[in-house]
Amino acid sequence: MGKTAQQLLERLDQIGQSLAASGKARALFGLGSVGVETSRIDAYSDLDFFVIAQPGRKAELIGDLDWLSAIRPLAFQFQNTVDGHKAMFDDGIFCEFAVFELDELPQIFYSPGRMVWATPDIDPAIVNPTRLPEPEPQRDNAWLVAEALGNLYVGLCRYRRGEKLSGFRFVQVDAVNRVMQLAARLEAATTALRDIYAHERRFEARYPSAAADLPPLMQGYDATPASALATLAWLEQRFDVNALMSRTIKALAA
Repeated sequence: MGKTAQQLLERLDQIGQSLAASGKARALFGLGSVGVETSRIDAYSDLDFFVIAQPGRKAELIGDLDWLSAIRPLAFQFQNTVDGHKAMFDDGIFCEFAVFELDELPQIFYSPGRMVWATPDIDPAIVNPTRLPEPEPQRDNAWLVAEALGNLYVGLCRYRRGEKLSGFRFVQVDAVNRVMQLAARLEAATTALRDIYAHERRFEARYPSAAADLPPLMQGYDATPASALATLAWLEQRFDVNALMSRTIKALAA
């Protein structure tokens, strides 16, 4: 911990210089907090980036990480996808990256990035994705409430059967996801940056009032019944809730 924005951005610049020296790459661009959102870098940030390989050199860049370890030794690394790795330098800077050839980018989902280094022939516009994720189906409030009730019911049944982990996920993850969607319709978002791929990111900053309601909804592994009752109460205070489902959930949680 304790990494500064300067240390992270300098490390990314060093990676760009190392790639340039290797002759195996055409570009490096940062994503997330080391992309276009550098204002939110903090001590808990890491390096997310894409490397654009020279034609035919992608496998080398993925298979041999000398271009990283030449900067500082890697204390941890593993190939987490066919395209890239997660790794940590020995000074605690963590990175997650993928390597692509230029013609692969149009098929990849990513957020807009920031060019760190590129050969002169690279169009700087490649940092902007051409493919965006499919929009989520637009569900009305009634659907979200009903889905949350279903999550609570199924989760409590699993819990009572002794499947505590499954019950936990239905009640304290799936149902809470629906609560977050509903809460976002009840409270205006702040100016905190939104993550289009993970709606729980920065939820506390975007919806502070709704976030304050969350702790009773997620009380832990052995507290699924209490969590279910708290979620049900949250729903009933704000929306019409099916009476039979309400009674059934309360009975299962008793």
